Amino acid sequence: MTMTAVDLAPSDDAAAPPRLLAAGRSAGAAAHLAAFGPRRGLGRPELERELERSGLTGRGGAAFPAFRKLAATTGRRAPVVIGNGSEGEPWSWKDAVLLANAPHLVLDGLLTAADALGAARTVLYLHGPALGVVAAAIAERSDAGRVELVEAADGFVAGEASAVVNALQTGRAVPLDRVRRLSEHGLDGRPTLLHNVETLAQLALVERYGGDWFRGVGDPAQPGTRLVTVTGDVAQESVFEVPTDTTVVDIVARAGTEARLAAAVLFGGYHGRWIAPTETGAAPGEAAGAGVVHVLGVRRCGLAATAGIVAELAAASARQCGPCLFGLPAMAERFADLAAGRLAPQAAAELARLAEVVDGRGSCHHPDGAARLVRSALRVFGRDVHAHAEGRCLRSAR
Repeated sequence: MTMTAVDLAPSDDAAAPPRLLAAGRSAGAAAHLAAFGPRRGLGRPELERELERSGLTGRGGAAFPAFRKLAATTGRRAPVVIGNGSEGEPWSWKDAVLLANAPHLVLDGLLTAADALGAARTVLYLHGPALGVVAAAIAERSDAGRVELVEAADGFVAGEASAVVNALQTGRAVPLDRVRRLSEHGLDGRPTLLHNVETLAQLALVERYGGDWFRGVGDPAQPGTRLVTVTGDVAQESVFEVPTDTTVVDIVARAGTEARLAAAVLFGGYHGRWIAPTETGAAPGEAAGAGVVHVLGVRRCGLAATAGIVAELAAASARQCGPCLFGLPAMAERFADLAAGRLAPQAAAELARLAEVVDGRGSCHHPDGAARLVRSALRVFGRDVHAHAEGRCLRSAR
């Protein structure tokens, strides 16, 4: 992974409170405090109200309302709060950039949630490169000594919420097939609140400046800003902070490329969906997923690109349930056939059937994400399917 340039969301009001990365790169505790000010120390009821007013949703992919997660974390035993920075998505490094640039803001969000809940344990689950940066940030503070730093496992499904808890509990970073929610029975059998590190940083801003301030930018249905990683056939692969109502075409333009001239754009990463160039004038909304925007140039075949992703998804599964053990490998085989032009119409029909079979039937959401990707590819690359059936590729002829 290579960390590339970071673009900050501009503010029209020079006196407005800063957003995620405004304190500057690798800012120490003093610069962080000067930029953002101290935490207000809101109690649980007040924090829940501000989060509900803000409309903040999870930035790790699920887009679940943050206030609902906080409200649901309850039980007779003191809870656990976990910050997830494992970032298993291959085309995403937004969390790594955030941790390198604003570790104190992530710590603020983690400690704010832990204090509000009276947490028994407070954990940050991070990859190796971030551990040193965050450890140094903790050493600068007097309020973060209780934060446990744990090195995250590698792997696509290792960052799934229950896989994180499983890794912390048993050392096996595979999803759990469970009836009870983590908010009721998670790490150590305690109610567990787990947030992506970007969500925690946004939570820290809501706690400081309030829900109404947070709603001051972005889509009213999905307020605020988000970090996005733009990769693929662009002038410069980068991480950007953008308001949530920023269109896909404008996001791609920040990377120096015209989305409407691409073959397609994959939004949301490996569990996301392909969109056609004509669809890039809209904001992504809940489809933002983990904030990945991957641009497919006109000389690249969408069927071949998707076949490669589906093969990786099949290989990355935990192999704990039928949809992952049998369904995803079958999808990978059929997509390889489709990309190679072998029985293309039949392979496309079989892929549509398999997507229906695996969707919603797995132990975790991994098969659902694969099904979503496959459906979108069949829709966006329909002309390519017909061309491959005739032994030619629309992209190689350009």
